Amino acid sequence: MTAPKKKKKRKKPIKTQIKLYCPAGTANPAPPVGPALGQHGLNIMEFCKAFNEQTKNKEGLILPVVIDVYEDRTFSFVVKSPPSSILLKKAANIAKASGVPNKEKIATITKDQVREIAKEKLSDLNTDNMEEATKIIEGTARSMGIDIK
Repeated sequence: MTAPKKKKKRKKPIKTQIKLYCPAGTANPAPPVGPALGQHGLNIMEFCKAFNEQTKNKEGLILPVVIDVYEDRTFSFVVKSPPSSILLKKAANIAKASGVPNKEKIATITKDQVREIAKEKLSDLNTDNMEEATKIIEGTARSMGIDIK
């Protein structure tokens, strides 16, 4: 007598993938969220409630979110870390980056601040090495007109 075969759990087929930038903790059905999800027939309020619940401790940041839309109109989403430029502006206490970063330096941050940002972004960068991640963040800072001491 043979043992019954276990059924393999199938993944739902993904219909499409939506990438959005949403304000943490305050997503609402207004653009850009509403139109992007509505055209695929998703429950917009269900997404907003789940997203706001997951990001309520990061208020004030704009977070990238990747939403997988399945054939049966259900969805799952992954919230990424904030863009490096936003984290750098927050660390340097500036509103916007320099228009001419090679000539006009507008702020200065420390190596420790760069390491902290790199640590936060490490899961979203295309490296596992902390030194390389730090160099990536330093390059972004340089292109924004931020000096590193």
